[in-house]
Amino acid sequence: MTDTLPPCPDCASIFTYQVDALLTCPECGHEWAADAPAEAEAIVRDSVGNPLADGDTVTVIKDLKVKGSSSVLKVGTKVRNIRLVDGDHDIDCKIPGIGQMGLKSQFVKKVAD
Repeated sequence: MTDTLPPCPDCASIFTYQVDALLTCPECGHEWAADAPAEAEAIVRDSVGNPLADGDTVTVIKDLKVKGSSSVLKVGTKVRNIRLVDGDHDIDCKIPGIGQMGLKSQFVKKVAD
């Protein structure tokens, strides 16, 4: 019976089962409609609306205080090789002189490579 049911969209478990009109995953507890379309990936955009992707180079558009430090990330700081992640701070990056940091996409602008 599990051969005909799709895997869980959250955890990719193959052990899904059907209860009435919903499909259920016993491993993570996720429930979804069998006829529901696959969720589209959210597109992360910079401050002016350009779509961002992993590996892009961005520049900071305003001075940002670094949490837990007295230093400030200055406007115009170029950040190379960003990585997009889920969450409030949707960009992970390594900034020279500061180190690993999470940024919000609303405070950066994509730079043409």
